[in-house]
Amino acid sequence: MRTGFLMASLLLIAAPAQAADDHPRSTYVTMVLQAFAAKVECPGTDVVYQDLVQRAQQMQLPDGTTEQVRKAIAWMHTGGKMGEKQADDIMAEVAVATQMTDLDQRRLGMSNWCEKQKTAGLIRSKGG
Repeated sequence: MRTGFLMASLLLIAAPAQAADDHPRSTYVTMVLQAFAAKVECPGTDVVYQDLVQRAQQMQLPDGTTEQVRKAIAWMHTGGKMGEKQADDIMAEVAVATQMTDLDQRRLGMSNWCEKQKTAGLIRSKGG
């Protein structure tokens, strides 16, 4: 029964997020979260912060977006021990991106998910 409530909650959270999928920031939040997840989960990979900033600029996001997203991800994924809590809309986007990433990892399996991330362009081989 808890699973039913969890799924209903996820649908309620994801419904507005899907409507906002045209919003470039939510797409960017997902890309950044997946890049940092790949750094942790995929051996031999690293994230170059400047690549994230450049992608935000290409998507015409406001200056400072990368840092806000990085802090929100750190805060959420460390239980508030790192980073800083950000505006509610960014925190909600990070939560949805986390759920989507978790589902993708389960669906694809970690090795396939890691390979997919390597082609996304936001992670690099360590030392490369």
